[in-house]
Amino acid sequence: MPDVSWPNGWEGGVVRGREQVGAYWRRQWDQLEPVVTPIAFRTEADGRIAVTVHQVVHDKAGAKLADHTVTHVYRLDNGLVTAMEIRE
Repeated sequence: MPDVSWPNGWEGGVVRGREQVGAYWRRQWDQLEPVVTPIAFRTEADGRIAVTVHQVVHDKAGAKLADHTVTHVYRLDNGLVTAMEIRE
């Protein structure tokens, strides 16, 4: 199983490894209600997949925390995501 590196777009920094990434997602889903809608897909020259998305994030009380378009860039190895980058 390849290692994974994932940006912590909510708290800052990067999480590494399946356990840290899983813990990050559990914390995020416990506190936030994100809706991420893909708008466009493209393959970059280095083979990574860039997905332009519209993100709307609310807290559990319903307050809107974010509403913007960003690009998520994924690296895949043997069919598994091993890294993700967020581009503003």
